[in-house]
Amino acid sequence: MRPVRSFVLRQGRLTTGQETALKELFPIYGLEASDKIFDFTEIFKRTAPITLEIGFGNGESLATMAKNAPERDFIGIEVHRPGVGHILHLIEKYGLTNLRVIRDDAVEIIKNNIAENSLDCVQLFFPDPWHKKKHHKRRIVQTDFVSLLATRLQKGGIFHMATDWQEYAEHMAEVMEAHPDFTSISDSPYSPKPDSRPETKFERRGLDRGHGVWDLLYRCKL
Repeated sequence: MRPVRSFVLRQGRLTTGQETALKELFPIYGLEASDKIFDFTEIFKRTAPITLEIGFGNGESLATMAKNAPERDFIGIEVHRPGVGHILHLIEKYGLTNLRVIRDDAVEIIKNNIAENSLDCVQLFFPDPWHKKKHHKRRIVQTDFVSLLATRLQKGGIFHMATDWQEYAEHMAEVMEAHPDFTSISDSPYSPKPDSRPETKFERRGLDRGHGVWDLLYRCKL
């Protein structure tokens, strides 16, 4: 059976700059899926805490985080070419040596290319809420996916989610509270927005529409 995807691949129009970045910069800063586990020490030429972001959108917030935390290394995964092209431009603009990008299905990359106990943090900011009930199965935050992340995070590693859809926030909380491998860093499922998380384009759009914003940060107990 075809696996249920949490995304729909839309071929957005590339700007000239994005197209140039994909052609010239992806060979430098991009990582490709393969049958081998990524060696982050070799990729970044050092040993540092690894943050993996799933679905970085246009890449502005992830590039800002990498710029603000040079002591950490970042991996960003996004399926849409314009966003990948844009973040490649930002990597070059900011001179970032601690950020690499992947254009692929995050679930498959995590399954096949990320070593167990290798990640310090996984970020999932404003994923598609799939708000229609018939589409809830497409939501990426499901028990099986969270169990997969638990094997890739180090003990004490953080899974940080954010959404501007209250019903999806409640769904996230229900999944995480029931999972034996994670515990909230707060007294409730919801945590204050960390200063380290920049506001994203999707967050601004949600706020403009009168939505609230919910951050959920869970620590891996394995």
